[in-house]
Amino acid sequence: MYLTLTSTAPGATDLGFLLHKHPEKAQRFEVSAGVAHVFYPEATDERCTVALLLEVDPVSLVRGRRHGGDAFALGQYVNDRPYAATSMLAVALAKVFRTAMGGRCDARPELVDQPLPLDVRVPVVPTSGGPDLVRELFAPLGWTVTASPLPLDETIPTWGDSRYVDLRLTGTMRLADALTHLYVLLPVLDSAKHYWVSTDEVDKLVRAAGDWLPTHPARELITQRYLAHQRDLVTTAAARLSEVDEVPVEDAPEERPRPLVALRRQAVLDALRAAGAARVVDLGCGEGALLRELVAHPEFTEVLGVDVSARALEVAERRLGLDRMPDSQRARLRLLQSSLTYRDERLEGYDAVVLMEVVEHLDPERLPALESTVFMHARPRTVIVTTPNVEHNVRFEGLAAGAMRHRDHRFEWTRAEFAAWAGGVGERTGYTAAFLPVGEDDPEVGPPTQMAVFTRLEGATA
Repeated sequence: MYLTLTSTAPGATDLGFLLHKHPEKAQRFEVSAGVAHVFYPEATDERCTVALLLEVDPVSLVRGRRHGGDAFALGQYVNDRPYAATSMLAVALAKVFRTAMGGRCDARPELVDQPLPLDVRVPVVPTSGGPDLVRELFAPLGWTVTASPLPLDETIPTWGDSRYVDLRLTGTMRLADALTHLYVLLPVLDSAKHYWVSTDEVDKLVRAAGDWLPTHPARELITQRYLAHQRDLVTTAAARLSEVDEVPVEDAPEERPRPLVALRRQAVLDALRAAGAARVVDLGCGEGALLRELVAHPEFTEVLGVDVSARALEVAERRLGLDRMPDSQRARLRLLQSSLTYRDERLEGYDAVVLMEVVEHLDPERLPALESTVFMHARPRTVIVTTPNVEHNVRFEGLAAGAMRHRDHRFEWTRAEFAAWAGGVGERTGYTAAFLPVGEDDPEVGPPTQMAVFTRLEGATA
């Protein structure tokens, strides 16, 4: 299996910094399917190409029973595994370029968010949907796609084309995005995986594709194929990836706007920075999406993730990779099981408490208890609350009149209702609230998410 990725940006050899692989060195890595080799066929200031060659060991695969099946069957030894780009190449890609895929470049951090003119070539890609499927998957992500069918036998044209294509992708985008596209979509094209698909695959999918899959027109197909059509896993992934409120109807696919979940996290980070918060509690942290953002920024010196669900915290620990997290980050992060509606002294003394998409999951009669826990007892300088704006629901395709965005929501507020609740909380507990839109602020129905930033009044007591 062979893949090349070329940058033609000025100072093209900066690609080596982003990939953490020096252009003058050939490297090899042991992976589950065999040995992965990384080398640079060309490396100049005008053009730099990195190659990933996966040397598959079919005998080792069978003996290790990594691919299942009858070890004595001829098909276990005579097959396309050594040369066709399948999930084996995706796994090698993730291991070899893990840091680059995660958007980290310690040596040149300014390069991470820089769009690069890229050219990706994968000479042999199996696809159970032909060239049309390849274009359906990659084109919405901003790639110009060339998928040339490979003939069954060049000497016998009447046999027609095989199920393989010679794939070339060209486009301008961040390297981390390009790598995640390949990591997720190569196995989707083949609609098969060489390893057992378990609940961990949902975490991998959300972690790798959470920023672009929610807005992809083939989201359902990608999710089903990536998770090997296992209904329970697909349902779990759908609940995490495709909430109705993440895909506004009027978004133009060619503009590829950031998903609402990403805009929401960014709005919270910006509000925390504006408040000068260093010690932050994510109350109702769920599976850790905001925690990942917080610990990635050193200005947040202490981060506490709190959730009532022990299972959610276990998933958060796994998704955040606490066992692999750098010591500098791990020392700043703590997870805690606690209720949102009961006083807990461990929540006191922090600069800020965040309730991101939390309040709407509580029964209305429990809101006074939440108010007491956060505003009267924990009593940080800043409290940030985000919640859906029910008025904006009319802009969402497929959402019935009067329906809420998520089956677990107990209510959804209008802007006036949210302002009335926030104003009452402020009067009772000594806070003032400022309101900010998250997402496009529709002139008629307002933004999809509404955010209140509460600031404790000097000298006020609860």
